[in-house]
Amino acid sequence: ASRMDSILNEYLTAMTEVIFAHGGTIDKFIGDAVMVLFGAPGAMPPEEQASRATACAAAMHARMKELNAGWIERDVPSLAMRIGVHQGPVVVGTFGGEKRSDYTAIGPTVNIASRIETACTPGDVFISGELFDCLPETMAEEAGEFELKGMTGTQTLFRLKA
Repeated sequence: ASRMDSILNEYLTAMTEVIFAHGGTIDKFIGDAVMVLFGAPGAMPPEEQASRATACAAAMHARMKELNAGWIERDVPSLAMRIGVHQGPVVVGTFGGEKRSDYTAIGPTVNIASRIETACTPGDVFISGELFDCLPETMAEEAGEFELKGMTGTQTLFRLKA
């Protein structure tokens, strides 16, 4: 395996441990990105989804710092991640056909979470207004107004405080 393979696998292994420790479900890996669900397949109240998702995001960044500290000794450049979190209804199930199918979540909520991640600055966690409304106000601050692909107008996003 190449050095890049080894680093990607270390990263994904570490993030999987953090996600599972917070009760998240890994929907899929998309290259170095991870799509995580809270509240599926097991039901979870919205407030609990919000608190687990944000605690998980903060723990993922903390784990990333640890990984970077270890990688420095191996001459691996410092890496940063962006995390976008949104909350809303999704359609969850096994989709595909006889030859190949996946358990996944689909719908606008998933797309919005992806757009928030794209807008996020490296090293931060950006959350939607919907998620902000489920959390104590002191946990996040306004990050600004953003145009998210596929959505009309601008959306106010919030930055999770470290």
